[in-house]
Amino acid sequence: MTDEQPGARETASLKDELEARLLGSPRSMRRREVSGGAEVSLLSARRFWHALGFPNVRERDRVFTDADLAALRSVVGLVRRGRFDEGTALGLTRAMGRTTDRLAVWQTQLVTEALAAREGDRPRGPEETARLVADLADELEPLLVYAWRRHLSAALSRLLADAEPAEPRGGLVRAVAFADLVSFTAFVRTLTEAELGRVVQQFEVLTSEVVTSHGGRLVKTLGDEVLFSTHDVAAAAHIAVDLVEAVDRDAILPHVRVGLACGPVVSRFGDVFGTTVNRASRLTAVAEQGCVVVDDAAATALARDPAFRLEALPTQPLHGLGDVPSWALRRTGTLDAERAGDRPEWTDDDLMEERDD
Repeated sequence: MTDEQPGARETASLKDELEARLLGSPRSMRRREVSGGAEVSLLSARRFWHALGFPNVRERDRVFTDADLAALRSVVGLVRRGRFDEGTALGLTRAMGRTTDRLAVWQTQLVTEALAAREGDRPRGPEETARLVADLADELEPLLVYAWRRHLSAALSRLLADAEPAEPRGGLVRAVAFADLVSFTAFVRTLTEAELGRVVQQFEVLTSEVVTSHGGRLVKTLGDEVLFSTHDVAAAAHIAVDLVEAVDRDAILPHVRVGLACGPVVSRFGDVFGTTVNRASRLTAVAEQGCVVVDDAAATALARDPAFRLEALPTQPLHGLGDVPSWALRRTGTLDAERAGDRPEWTDDDLMEERDD
């Protein structure tokens, strides 16, 4: 500690205080004590620590708590009882570590921004904000467990659906689509950091609402791009068209374009991979703003659906995939009124409320 760091001691003390509150006890153990308490090698304990997403620590440092020992014992117990091998147990740990890391950062940013945006409130420093976020932990924990169990239930339902005889043996068949904000790089240059944050958040909120309203799964978001999937091609098509319409009506978002493909995919780490996903990505890149472009498989599945009309596009080579036939997808105007009660109505007031939130 030096004179050049006048607040460092207070900050370190606050870190220790919050960590003890969140983990249930202060740091008290070195890495060898934790591995010994769980009766595993240092290497196995280090692998567990890395799977959670944390870096190496020095032998002399007391950085571990009783919660760390209990968690390590829990994972070790899964292996020793024969429920899983070590690789699978570490994979489960890694999935939780990556997900909760993003969740914790996301929630901290949301609370920080919400506090900063309150009109008439006095400014809050990072220390006070950190205390407020920690105070929320007990209230948010039941919601976290509830959300995880709900999503686990949905994942098991998809697992059972994929096991039905109608599913081809070649792998999971999904409709997958990318939605991409057009000319986003140039658009970003015109924004302040605060405005960029609003744009990204608005796109996240809007796409999440549209995708989930049709029973789709939002696989991942990449700032200016989202990837979603559905079991049913028609559901993916409705999501794509609704998303284009919703973004067009939004006051702060640039136009969007969507590429949709149907076929076998490989599901790993909560993500999807394969040629079908690559085809959807390439179709997005060649789509014009405000357009939905689909591949031949999706067009075939939608050909008899009266809700849509398809227009053949000139065949063009897609990078790494060769010449791929594609179709422009639009909703038939005669069914717009009929479907009005079945899809979300995105009014200017709704969008303004989303931005205010």
